[in-house]
Amino acid sequence: MTEDRVALVTGANQGIGLQIAKELAVKGLTVLVGARDLAKGEAAARDVGGRARAVQIDVTDQVSIDAAAARIRSEFGRLDVLMNNAGISRSKPNQSFGEAVKTNLLVDTPIDDVRVVFETNVFGVIAVTQAMLPLLREAPAGRIVITGSSGASLTLNSDPSNAHRRMFGNYSVSKTAAHAVMLAFALALEDTNIKVNAACPGFTSTGLNNFNGTRSVEEGAREPVRLALLGEDGPTGTFSDENGLVPW
Repeated sequence: MTEDRVALVTGANQGIGLQIAKELAVKGLTVLVGARDLAKGEAAARDVGGRARAVQIDVTDQVSIDAAAARIRSEFGRLDVLMNNAGISRSKPNQSFGEAVKTNLLVDTPIDDVRVVFETNVFGVIAVTQAMLPLLREAPAGRIVITGSSGASLTLNSDPSNAHRRMFGNYSVSKTAAHAVMLAFALALEDTNIKVNAACPGFTSTGLNNFNGTRSVEEGAREPVRLALLGEDGPTGTFSDENGLVPW
């Protein structure tokens, strides 16, 4: 019964994460709104309504991650869905999307800036998933979803006719790595009841791109929510959008 299930959504105080939280709550799940700033998480949880609760979690801080896992176990006693949604597109919060694109290429990006993006988009996914795995292993049907990006596809970016390949840099490379992380977890867990997949939300209008995206958050949340609620016959180790599989 979905009414008994508990889902944690990281980066859920805004954008796609907030919309995912809203839709899972409508489906009857208890939704834990993960946010670095607890006050912002609490405001978002009130917006989600129902049985939504805010959980302070900074995916770049192991102490914060461990505290979140301990709280989930003690207060809720279970975790059925982990939505690894938290992500950043640039290392400097005040940098505009246009500036970030221009300084995104690895030939120009300072290595410390690369590390900042990878810390959230790659190592954060690994750290949070590892911390939540004991709870997910106990769930009747654990589900892990990673928010990916078609802009990270090696296949699509290897095509000379793809005009967007010129932007393949720090952010895209971090998401390519996140796709590989998803597959590594899926393969390691394929003999369990846990399914691990990545969802492509498309170019969604959020703060990640200074609201330059062409898709709504409702559209962007569609595939992550579907993957979070996969039945027993659903796939694992896939990267998809609402139209089907996306090339890696």
